[in-house]
Amino acid sequence: MTPSPLPDQRGQGRRVLIVVENLPVPLDRRVWLEATTLTQAGYTVTVICPTGRGWDKQHEIIDGIEIFRYPAPPEAHSGAAAYAREYLSSLWHWFRLAGQVRKARGFDVIHGCNPPDLVFLLAWWYRWRGVRYLFDHHDVCPELFVAKFGRKGLLYRIMLIWERMTFATASVSIATNESFRQIAIKRGKMAPEDVFVVRSAPQVEKFRIGPGDPAMRKGAGTVLGYVGVIGQQEGMDLLVAAADILIREMGRADVHFIIVGFGPELPAVEEDVAGRGLSAHFTFTGALYGDDLLRALNSCDIGVSPDPKNEMNDISTMNKVMEYMTLELPVVQFDLKEGRASAGAASVYAAKNSPKNFAAKIAELMDDPARRAEMGRTGRERVETALSWAHSVPNLLAAYDRIFARLGK
Repeated sequence: MTPSPLPDQRGQGRRVLIVVENLPVPLDRRVWLEATTLTQAGYTVTVICPTGRGWDKQHEIIDGIEIFRYPAPPEAHSGAAAYAREYLSSLWHWFRLAGQVRKARGFDVIHGCNPPDLVFLLAWWYRWRGVRYLFDHHDVCPELFVAKFGRKGLLYRIMLIWERMTFATASVSIATNESFRQIAIKRGKMAPEDVFVVRSAPQVEKFRIGPGDPAMRKGAGTVLGYVGVIGQQEGMDLLVAAADILIREMGRADVHFIIVGFGPELPAVEEDVAGRGLSAHFTFTGALYGDDLLRALNSCDIGVSPDPKNEMNDISTMNKVMEYMTLELPVVQFDLKEGRASAGAASVYAAKNSPKNFAAKIAELMDDPARRAEMGRTGRERVETALSWAHSVPNLLAAYDRIFARLGK
């Protein structure tokens, strides 16, 4: 059953400043759901975030939420110096814009979203003014560093220190899943009662099943869809290798892949596809939003999530898996701990980082439409009964009740 509606005006008189560095709002769907949920509950919400992806106004108000954007720094891909430039630029803008917000409308809580694990520095500055810090744990940054660079060294140890200081600064933290909650308790030394699980998931009333676009299917018998970031750690190289095996070695040429998203590795992935002679089997749409995104995903028969098994991905909840399930798409993914926790029987699970086995799992579902339909229904039911955003709302509001109780408000 769907939880009851939001309590009216629970947050009346409570002021929140949300700070996010790696995506603009409202493009960051999790942050936007949090912001709009709090606003609907009576909170005064302000957001500081970068510009980008068409969200280039440095100040605007959307749905009652005041948004201050700063010029997005160049995204760092390697090297300590590149990351230092990115993070120092962001820090300067956080302090600059937070000062403006403080004077104009004030805030009682800073809601910091990682990566990076540096918003605690802003929280320190305002703590002596009575402001408290709520940490929104999006990514495990030490494990993310290893996934990107494949090594543990001085920078990895610095990431661990930043993470520990973040949890030490936070009065309350919210985790995207139970694995992240355990990190907050065990590695972050937070009291269990101060850590709340707020899962990332679509709003089922907005993420609608509907007609696809026959033109996007390119006449293929089976269409596979991917949506998300196209970066170093998302496993797109494994997906392209699996497609090559599926088409060339297994003779399953009646397939098409719709790849929705943006990211630093997109040119390399397109080059890999072309180099293998597979361009006719792939459509790269770039970033899509709203109805355009739904039209693309509703044109698909199977959702793929090729994130490789590693320390980070094994404990991370993949938003794309939740989106596939919401649209009744069966899922193919590698066997990840939190992937299984999310999808259960709505997915098939390939052997660790094996493109050949990933291709075999795709072929299994291609040959069994009835199984695909049953998996799709199972996924949708899981979302509706336990995993949709409506089920996260009570925990989000409970986390805020707890931190404001500390403030006596």
